[in-house]
Amino acid sequence: MKFAFYTLGCKVNQYETQAMEQTLLALGHELGDFSAPCDGYIINTCTVTAVADKKNRAVIRRCRRENPNAIIGVCGCYAQVDTDAVRALGVDVISGSGGREAFLQLMLEAVQNKTHLEALDNALRRREFEILPPGGLQERTRAMLKVQDGCNNFCSYCIIPYARGPVRSAPMALAVEQAKALAQMGYKELVITGIEIASWGVDFKNGQNFTDLIAAICQAVPQCRIRLGSLEPRIINEVFCHRLAVFSNLCPQFHLSMQSGCDTVLARMRRKYDTARYYESVALLRKAFPGCAITTDMIVAFPGETEEEFQKSLEFIQKCDFSAMHIFPYSRRPGTPADQMAGQLSNAVKEERSGRAISVAAQMTAAYEQSMVGKTYQVLFEEPAADGLYTGHAENYVRVYAVGEDLHNAVRGVEITSRYKDGVLGKLIAGKKLDKK
Repeated sequence: MKFAFYTLGCKVNQYETQAMEQTLLALGHELGDFSAPCDGYIINTCTVTAVADKKNRAVIRRCRRENPNAIIGVCGCYAQVDTDAVRALGVDVISGSGGREAFLQLMLEAVQNKTHLEALDNALRRREFEILPPGGLQERTRAMLKVQDGCNNFCSYCIIPYARGPVRSAPMALAVEQAKALAQMGYKELVITGIEIASWGVDFKNGQNFTDLIAAICQAVPQCRIRLGSLEPRIINEVFCHRLAVFSNLCPQFHLSMQSGCDTVLARMRRKYDTARYYESVALLRKAFPGCAITTDMIVAFPGETEEEFQKSLEFIQKCDFSAMHIFPYSRRPGTPADQMAGQLSNAVKEERSGRAISVAAQMTAAYEQSMVGKTYQVLFEEPAADGLYTGHAENYVRVYAVGEDLHNAVRGVEITSRYKDGVLGKLIAGKKLDKK
């Protein structure tokens, strides 16, 4: 039988889709294109915002309209938290954000018997980490390694703890084993991913923590670059920096989740840090990893955010001097406390503040990229670009362009000569791969 996938949302969803693809192939089935005729279509959904929910519904409706006789299965966070809405769209198989292999068995049964099936649980009662096969299907330069699921934070704007359940961690031995397997497959970079990876190990209650895990992975696969996913800023302390700065294969790019640069807004968001603690993390990283890239997310126009509070956020991000930022206007999510807060701001205010924050972020990105000129970086090349250039990412995750051919999955030293398009331009260093500086 032939199946096609459509994935919405985060890297964890992407990882889990790849795992489902591999499982179907191992069972002897084929993978098709989502826009072509198939026996079954699987849509892996996201529910982080109301906008995400709208996208889910649009994809499901289009799939049903274009494939009236095929079996359509929907899984993921949207199906977990709003099952009735998914049922109303004429879906054949529904599962939530867990039990991927069981969901695939339901899909196979539904295709064979033309039946409607569901398998849903209470995410808040989950206690075990679901083990899935690592690695992608296509020839790629980097692979995701999922080490954790769930979240215990319950921020006021976020539905994900209800969709994913409490923190569950992959055993360290399993994570190391899967990292070694990915390295043997030829991947040059592993991206450590999960719903809230800094919480890895809290469910074990044996003293192991995220720093222990990353040290073990870096040591196990010295031939692979290890890139960390989004980090809760409180994980950054002296011990984290001291233990991990010794690993040359740990990418010096750290995405510290921020959301706001104003303490009163952070309190309404129910974040568990203030700007002083956040900036302490930034300073520690810059001391331990000179020249590192520090990136973040920022939500603007959160309910009740005043112009003064927004200005404090703008001043704070300039103080942190991020190399790149993702700016999001606040999007209401039904089922969260923030959705019921007073002081919901208009779309016009959201758009105006987003524009101002994006402008500041762009200036910081330009300055960081300019600081790279004249320096040499290790670039993992991924694909050809226009004008005879090849493109990939440096260890700090800045996109790099250089003249070259047949560089896919090669790590080469590149001297940066100028800013260029959405990154920087450089020239290959003659000879073998350079050691990381």
